[in-house]
Amino acid sequence: MFSKFTEIDEEFTCENCGKEVKKLGYSCRNHCPHCLHSKHVDINPGDRQEECHGDLEPIGIETNPKKGYVIVFKCKKCGAIRKNKAAEDDNMDLIIKLSSKQF
Repeated sequence: MFSKFTEIDEEFTCENCGKEVKKLGYSCRNHCPHCLHSKHVDINPGDRQEECHGDLEPIGIETNPKKGYVIVFKCKKCGAIRKNKAAEDDNMDLIIKLSSKQF
């Protein structure tokens, strides 16, 4: 069976805040742990097939009994909504701030 998840855990420089982001180590790094922004590069997780490449801005938080905090992103370029599980080293102050926002 074909998996729609490609595991890519790589270092990158955040295009929003400019900080160097290290590999996550236990799963795939999807967003900056400092500012929580991501980049719209995937159609399916890890495939790098999306042509938009816009800034995925964190706009809210959902909670999931199995995944914990899930960050909701909105692409500033095309308006797409994406979601990704929060990482252990994410900025909890920003997650708390996002949890109070209505999106």
